[in-house]
Amino acid sequence: MSSHIQIFDTTLRDGEQTPGVNFSFDERLKIAKQLEKWGVDIIEAGFPASSSGSFASVEAISKALTTTAVCGLARCVKSDIDAVYEATKEAAKPRIHVFIATSPIHRDSKLMMTKEEVLASIKEHVTYAKQFFEVVQFSPEDATRTELPFLIECVQTAVDAGATVINIPDTVGFSYPSEYGQIFKTLLDQIKTNQDVIYSAHCHDDLGLAVANSMAAIENGAKRIEGTLNGIGERAGNTALEEVALGLYVRQDHYNNQTQIKLAETKQTSDLISRFAGIRVPRNKAIVGQNAFSHESGIHQDGVLKNPETYEIMTPQLVGVDTTELPLGKLSGKHAFAEKLIALGYDVSPEEQKVLFKQFKAIADKKKSVTDRDIHALIQGTEHEQNAIYQVETLQLQFVSSGLQSAVVVIKDNEGNTYQDSSIGTGSIVSIYNAVDRIFNKETELIDYTIDSVTEGTDAQGEVHVQLKINDHIVTGVGIDHDILLASCKAYVEAHAKYAANTSKKEGIHS
Repeated sequence: MSSHIQIFDTTLRDGEQTPGVNFSFDERLKIAKQLEKWGVDIIEAGFPASSSGSFASVEAISKALTTTAVCGLARCVKSDIDAVYEATKEAAKPRIHVFIATSPIHRDSKLMMTKEEVLASIKEHVTYAKQFFEVVQFSPEDATRTELPFLIECVQTAVDAGATVINIPDTVGFSYPSEYGQIFKTLLDQIKTNQDVIYSAHCHDDLGLAVANSMAAIENGAKRIEGTLNGIGERAGNTALEEVALGLYVRQDHYNNQTQIKLAETKQTSDLISRFAGIRVPRNKAIVGQNAFSHESGIHQDGVLKNPETYEIMTPQLVGVDTTELPLGKLSGKHAFAEKLIALGYDVSPEEQKVLFKQFKAIADKKKSVTDRDIHALIQGTEHEQNAIYQVETLQLQFVSSGLQSAVVVIKDNEGNTYQDSSIGTGSIVSIYNAVDRIFNKETELIDYTIDSVTEGTDAQGEVHVQLKINDHIVTGVGIDHDILLASCKAYVEAHAKYAANTSKKEGIHS
């Protein structure tokens, strides 16, 4: 009999601590609903005490979800605990996650607390939280750099105070699999209690060992894994939950444990997170990367054609990837396009279909065939633009082979107002970005600019990712279009729009 490994998703809390990632209220709600559809057991929806926006988001998610537990983060501070209670009280399954740092460097340099004071705080605040929550999770932050005898003492104190879930965070990605697994084995052997306690693993990827450490924890008794989709998170990120779920599924002969994840929803969930976070999934990323089910080597191709299992340990369909692409072209009609949308899993209204069909025909006029990935990119790009505060209305360029280039940019906001400006630059991209900066009246630093091909060939759509620094804030933007310059403009405007959304909406913008 295989046992159940709980999946605790912290994409909306720890994942949003990724530099430059700031989900909107609507995006957070959509992500939570998709995570519930994916089958996660618990969603850490945010840190309610940190801001009114976080509180409102956790509250809305608590009301929206019906099967997944909703958890809020709290320091060992009573007002934090009160905030989590108020935000989650209407959830079908409200949960709280209380933490305090326990390692010497955190005790001495951050908290300025003695061991005795840390233990007293654990007892006081876990006991306080237990008044409001049936299930209280406690985390000794930086557990893997905490002296093992003191870690045992902290965990025992939390369990005695009523905690029924103990999370062991490798907060700075310091541990390695055999060491991390031994911590769980020791706690299971040493902690004395008459109640059932679930031990949970929360790993960061600073040394590239987050998933390996999580699997080692399962081998040593952990029954819950915490992480994020696509492994996003601060610094090098968190445990990639899709890798854990598929690792347990493919190697159930070894782990004898399963999750409740609906594996066929994996790729769609990954794509949603990638799009809203503005962080592209690397092509060679396990499970959800574009190359995960691609074979270029002649030997590999020969083997896969004879038997896919020669080089594929899982089918692409298992994770929601459809490798069979039925090309559409410029002669395809509305019916064929509508059937393709259904086949790809999109539920689009007739009015939205009309808009998408016009855009599809524009692409088809420029391409020999339109692939499934083109359609995905089209819909993702359209959703991106429809949800944006500002959209690119017009881009006009003047190119001189030897000299400064010029650009005129016109954008509109979601209230129908238009703004425009022009500028020059040493290249087309520079002139476009200078014009956009003038519209938003901001000085920016372009930190990263990357172009990806959505499909293969010279007629491929382009996907541009930018990362900007505006007034010490890092923001990201994504633009998709056949024209790389227009895609670049869309990405840059989206980054500015994200900054504006988190400050004064119309701060500094001029017509």
